[in-house]
Amino acid sequence: MDTTIIVSDVLRESWKNVKSQIWILAGLVIGLCLISFTVSLFMTPLSSSLGGKVVSSLISYIISSVFALGYIKNMFQTMDGDEPQFSAYMQNPTKLFSYMIAGILSSVLVCIGLFIFVIPGVYLYLRLQFFGQFIVDENASALDALRKSWYLTKGRVMPLLGLLLAQLLILIVGVILFIIGVFVAYPLVIMSQCYVYRLMNKPVLEDME
Repeated sequence: MDTTIIVSDVLRESWKNVKSQIWILAGLVIGLCLISFTVSLFMTPLSSSLGGKVVSSLISYIISSVFALGYIKNMFQTMDGDEPQFSAYMQNPTKLFSYMIAGILSSVLVCIGLFIFVIPGVYLYLRLQFFGQFIVDENASALDALRKSWYLTKGRVMPLLGLLLAQLLILIVGVILFIIGVFVAYPLVIMSQCYVYRLMNKPVLEDME
């Protein structure tokens, strides 16, 4: 399998996968938006205190983490020719904990990098972005998932940067298209990330066999 990252090829193959299950994948994103909006309404009274804001933020982070893990699993299911299953959102609590810890660690590192001089933050994001895929696909711990992502992306920063710019453009176009386009753009962006993960990780797995 050719592991060269060609942005146009990645987006073309990713779109084929997304298109095959577009109604389900887009519907799941809409569902997340509705759930998040409903939760935010119930949490509004808590925003008057610091403790309430912390609780509200924690609940929102848990919900987004559950969705992220399930959605990545749905992407893998779609790539394998299967229909995305709602059971993907009922994963082992250990995976959820690992994802939340890895997400916090990577976010802190990226924010520090952005604060220092922007470029280090972008670089760190590109190197650490696949921790979620490793947690879902290999049941990796938080630190191990970050380490694996760092190893996987070694020497591939520039093509990944090209893909990131393309993903941002896709999201911008989605917003311009009366917001509705986001519900198509978002699945395409996540699918392209999962597709590249498998593209890069396959030779690594083959070397281990």
